[in-house]
This record gives sequence, C-alpha cells and structure tokens, in this order.
Amino acid sequence: MSAGCPPQSPAVPKTTMSMTGTCPLLAATFAYWDNILGPRVRHIWAPRRHAAESPLLLSDGEVTFLANHTLNGEILRSAESGAVDVKFFVLAEKGVIIVSLIFDGELKGDKNTCALSIILPQEELSFYLPLHAVCVERLKHIIRKGRICMQKGFDIIPVLTSEILAIMNLLSSMKTHSVPEDVDIKDTVLNDDDIGDSCHEDFLHKAISSHLQTCGCSMVVGSNPDKVNKIVLTLCLFLTPDERKCSRLCHADGSFKYDTGLFVQGLLKDSTGSFVLPYRQVLYSPFPTTHIDVDINTVKQMPPCHEHMYHQQDTFHRVLCCCVSP
Repeated sequence: MSAGCPPQSPAVPKTTMSMTGTCPLLAATFAYWDNILGPRVRHIWAPRRHAAESPLLLSDGEVTFLANHTLNGEILRSAESGAVDVKFFVLAEKGVIIVSLIFDGELKGDKNTCALSIILPQEELSFYLPLHAVCVERLKHIIRKGRICMQKGFDIIPVLTSEILAIMNLLSSMKTHSVPEDVDIKDTVLNDDDIGDSCHEDFLHKAISSHLQTCGCSMVVGSNPDKVNKIVLTLCLFLTPDERKCSRLCHADGSFKYDTGLFVQGLLKDSTGSFVLPYRQVLYSPFPTTHIDVDINTVKQMPPCHEHMYHQQDTFHRVLCCCVSP
C-alpha cells in the first residue's frame, strides 16, 4: 500500500480491538455524508496485531480514504425508509475488498446518509465470500438498533462496537477452525470401526435426521473436543462445499461462543459440565437449529421453518421496541 492519503483533521477516533487469534479483517469504519464537507469518517475499528504477524497494511489515512470512497455517489440515494443497501467493492489497485452497508441515520439532529464498512485484503476474497451473507445479516441487525439510538440522540458507536468485535472474532475463528471443503469419511463416526464405539446407532440416526430437517443447521455440544468435532464432520458430509465453509469445529480450549448464521458449529461445555443455550442468538439464525449433546446422546430440535420465522420476527420487533421505550 502507498503511504499517501493523510488522515483527516481532526484525527478520526479509533478503537483497537484485542483478538485471541489472527484476524483477516483490516479495519471497520462508520462514515456519514456531511452536506458541507462531504463524506466524513466518524470512527475506525482495527484489530490489534501481534508481534509475530505482518504489520498492518493500511494506515489510518488510507482507511479514511477508502471509507470515504464508499459514500461517493450516495448523495442522491433514493431508498425506502429503513432500507439498508449492501455495496461490495473490489479495489484491485489498493489490494482490498470493501463491504459497505448504506443506510439513513440522524446525526446532530440532521438526517444523513451513513455507511458501516468492513475492509479486508483482496487475497481473502475466496475466504470471505461464503461468509458474506452471515456478516451482512448480523450487521443489518445491529444497524436497526443503532438507527433507533441515533433517533433518540444516543451515540451509535458503543452499539456498533460490540457487533464489530463479534464479527472480528467470527472471522478469526473461521480462519483457523472452519470445516474443510472436502471431509474425509475416515474422520467421521461413519467409519466402520467407530460407529459402535463413538455413539449409539439410534442417536446417530436421530442426529442426522434432525440435522436434515433443520436445513443443515446444527450445534454440537459436549465436553470432549475430539468427539464433538467428529460429530461436526459427520453432519458436514450432508452439506454442500460452500455450506461447509460456513461451519466450524470447536476449539480445544472452549473459547468459541455460539455464532449466529453458521450451519454446523461445535461448542464445548464449561468446567462444570454445563452449557447455556443462547436462545436469542439461535433464534436470529436464518433456519431452525438442531441441538446435539454428545455427552448424554440427546437430540433437540427447534420448531419448523414457518414457526421459526414467526418467532424470529416477533423477537426482532420486541428488541427494537425495547430500544425505543424510555
């Protein structure tokens, strides 16, 4: 990257996020259109780089330049009230891809066109594309809450920060623990030597049947990471290669939390052997979910798609109403 594009004055506020692993995200930005000064960046989020990693490819000035680029041409934007437009930029000359969500919000009492953007290296394009829908839906949800905060005169930055950190952690975990595109049947419980030892045949039948009934969305929980991951890989045999790229193995230290939108994910119980089901996050998933406990061989299933969608929209409405109420 070039060293040009000095940062705007005054300097743009920046939050550096501490990560447990390597994050492929270069930065996230929140920008808005000022009727006098044009596009302005309100805030920058960037992952903290470890000493062993390569240095950050973008300076704050370059991040500001790229964020401003996403709002160029949006001054005449005509969209329905509450609409969120998704723009996808591949800037080969800068070596980055930018995903921007354009929406209307209120800043300082005026209605402004705003953009929440994430910036990744172009070399991560094939890694990011299968996760694009997951990231966009989660960012859309936080924008709905943030827009209400803006209407009430509250600062949107703390609201956005929580979800930006979650997206960074998601991408970081998928970089190291995503399910491979091609699953070897030897790594699953369908291996002849493992069926009798790893799990009861009736349990496996119920798990696979429910997994298919919930459109391939399942969470596998347990205390043994090897056993959890073996069931995860077994269920992923019934997914497409792109859906496997949106599935995740569990981490041996149990640091991963449930992430909305993934197809199959492995999760470990805590030191007491318990697991708290994040019901609201599960309800936010696009499809109903199968809950599989490999410790006690139980399979539980959420309601079918039409009921799931009804409860999901009702929950969205209740959450937004809570944001509106004093």
